[in-house]
Amino acid sequence: MADYFTNFSFIIALASTEQQDCAIKLFLQMSAIQQGEEIPADFPASLKDVAEDCCFEVQADGPNALWLHSSSGGIDAVCAFVQHLVQKFNLKPVTFEWSHDCSKPRTDAYGGGAAIIKADEIQTMNTSDWLRTSLVKP
Repeated sequence: MADYFTNFSFIIALASTEQQDCAIKLFLQMSAIQQGEEIPADFPASLKDVAEDCCFEVQADGPNALWLHSSSGGIDAVCAFVQHLVQKFNLKPVTFEWSHDCSKPRTDAYGGGAAIIKADEIQTMNTSDWLRTSLVKP
């Protein structure tokens, strides 16, 4: 049996420890929802649909930053979470990359992707789609 992984690790700079505390509190709510707890009344609507895919970690990194990381994926959830922070705190666009890996050689197990997250847009690409579309171009 093979184990599949989707890895990412990146840091978001924030303006204050208050922003950091607010972001960590929101992540803990998301994580609790993913574990089956009720959705709080004040939970952001934009995160309700992706909370079940919250399989990433968030930790304080110094006084004004967050470290987001995972080996289990959660790409859509982390993108939505980061976009919420970008909107709420008026942050610059955030970018990150991820990789797909496997504990055993498998033809469908390797690749990756990247995201650009802005307040009004999330752009993602993955290497499989890029390869497919690149082969069709004249």
